[in-house]
Amino acid sequence: MIKSELIQKIAEENPHLYQRDVERIVGTIFDKIIDAMAEGHRVELRGFGAFSVKRREARQGRNPRTGDTVSVDEKYVPFFKTGKLLRERLNDE
Repeated sequence: MIKSELIQKIAEENPHLYQRDVERIVGTIFDKIIDAMAEGHRVELRGFGAFSVKRREARQGRNPRTGDTVSVDEKYVPFFKTGKLLRERLNDE
């Protein structure tokens, strides 16, 4: 499912809301999650999962095409850990 499909499904299930309002709500939720993670905070949605940021150390890597050694800088990457309810629904059905 992509973002536009999510918006469409929410709008269909809530006919009292305009689609543009649903787009704004979904966009705001995603923006707030991104903002919190950019500040280094953990975002937990009970039953769904938790978004966090992990730090990857600088390291020496290899260019797969040439085999040359390259320096890979330190970076931060998003990490998602599923919640109990999500894991149960995926494995029970």
